[in-house]
Amino acid sequence: MNGISIRHAVADDADIIAYMLTRLAEDLGDSDIFRSDGSIIRAHGFGAVPMFHCQIAQGAEKPLGLALYFPYFSTTMGQAGVYVQDLWVAPDARGAAIGRRLLTAVSIHAAEAWAATCLKLTVYADNDDAARFYDRLGFTHNETDRPLMLSGDGFSRLMTLPK
Repeated sequence: MNGISIRHAVADDADIIAYMLTRLAEDLGDSDIFRSDGSIIRAHGFGAVPMFHCQIAQGAEKPLGLALYFPYFSTTMGQAGVYVQDLWVAPDARGAAIGRRLLTAVSIHAAEAWAATCLKLTVYADNDDAARFYDRLGFTHNETDRPLMLSGDGFSRLMTLPK
């Protein structure tokens, strides 16, 4: 696929980002829990304190993919890193190295912006195609990590516990 550009997202891309994240949620079977829209993306990604960055793969006529990411710090390594929250490529554009190009752009931006030296992400356990993609790029599975999440009522309860 010729004519594909990778660029850093701006506030005017909020609706495009939300569209691609909706498609990702559909691909992963998460449509029933997906809540982001353009106004949420705009507020949290492009407000006074941006919570994330985003790289967009753009074709001549439409967006073809995105990588949504943010800084993190590894106390174990004593170094800054970048966490990729979402990586999505349109089904008809897969196999054209767009995912790799998006991750390359993320790595370059994170290294320049906050001196990141590593990239971390999570892949769904049942997403074998994604796991094979990451394996080809050299990602390794860390047996010592077990991602956990606290949300909804559990998160609300935690905030009410004594400090």
